[in-house]
Amino acid sequence: MKTKSGDFVLPGDALGVTEEFVPSEWTYEDEGRIRSLVAGTVAVDNKNKKISIIPKTSSPSMLRTGIVVVGQVSDVRGQRALIKLDSIKDNSRGLVTSFSGGIHISQAQKGYVAKLTDEFRIGDLIEAKVTKIIGIDNVDLTTAEEELGVLKAMCTKCRHYMKQTSRNEVECPNCGNKERRNLSSKYEG
Repeated sequence: MKTKSGDFVLPGDALGVTEEFVPSEWTYEDEGRIRSLVAGTVAVDNKNKKISIIPKTSSPSMLRTGIVVVGQVSDVRGQRALIKLDSIKDNSRGLVTSFSGGIHISQAQKGYVAKLTDEFRIGDLIEAKVTKIIGIDNVDLTTAEEELGVLKAMCTKCRHYMKQTSRNEVECPNCGNKERRNLSSKYEG
């Protein structure tokens, strides 16, 4: 192993390998290597075979399972919507690093979803809950709760923000285009 307890590390620094340790707080796994998410001091737990970081800042914004995040839809492909995560809801500090996530069609809403493009479109701003963190570019998300979903929808024809007309429908005030979306109960359009 490259690092030992007490070593100072920066985000992205390699700490060890997954054959020896399990990534713990403020670390992530990247192709078999355990890396630091924040600047801080290494803490190695040899008994439980875990490696973690003690952050040098008071409270870095960090993704955890169960928290709500805000992001923007960057692509919608078949069974998965890709999301660029911007921030943690109700937290003024930015994330420690840039995260990407995805919403599988089964996690878009409760019940059957025929087409994911009826739920999300590129450019939409959304709120979603983190269900699983695999790495910085693989965070699983869900919007299958009433308060989660699209906060602001962009018209696919003229790219203006749309106004809500019913529970899951929006209309563009610029061109009159109507579209379906998985709207949050807190839609701001």
